[in-house]
Amino acid sequence: MTLSLAALGARCEAFVRDRMAGDAAHDLAHVHRVVRWAERIGTAEGADLRVVLPAAWLHDAVTVPKDHPDRARASRRAAEAAGAWLLRQDEMPAVLVPAIEHAIEAHSFSAGVEPQTLEARVVQDADRLDALGAVGLARLFATAGAMGSALAHPDDPIPTDPPGRPLDDRRYAVDHVFVKLLPIAATLHTPTARAEAERRVARMRQALQWLGDELR
Repeated sequence: MTLSLAALGARCEAFVRDRMAGDAAHDLAHVHRVVRWAERIGTAEGADLRVVLPAAWLHDAVTVPKDHPDRARASRRAAEAAGAWLLRQDEMPAVLVPAIEHAIEAHSFSAGVEPQTLEARVVQDADRLDALGAVGLARLFATAGAMGSALAHPDDPIPTDPPGRPLDDRRYAVDHVFVKLLPIAATLHTPTARAEAERRVARMRQALQWLGDELR
């Protein structure tokens, strides 16, 4: 007998809740959103939810600040911690653990690991969707505030396309939208995620237009 997905999800939630590092952009609410979208995308694309859902739950089992020198290894460390924990769970099929570990490691933009399975592509897409739209902007500004970044360039708050100045996303939060967030949509793998990304990018551009009107 194997664990039901609901029972495994409850155990995963308890595990990650105890490991959250207090980062407002990578809190338990973020995990819940990634799980919901991973399930939605995985169902639509025919992925194995026995891999997708635990990987989504555990993808941030280890978090590292964005400016930490070990940032690129965070998803590998999360995969190792998640895999070791999963193997200790009664009725957890050990044969699924390597695929779950790969999906966790490959989700991270910083790691630069190419997802080799549909399940890994689903988890990566679900995580990246959370960087887009209104919630993506909210997470960005929370992180920027914690890192001491300014809101926007004082003379050019909303860069043109192409930008008329060098963008500095470590110094200005809005610049990060153009350096990293908007290009995320082109990296998504699944039709389900790409359709949602299109809606979210449109919302981001509208919000930036409003922000620019007020900042100017």
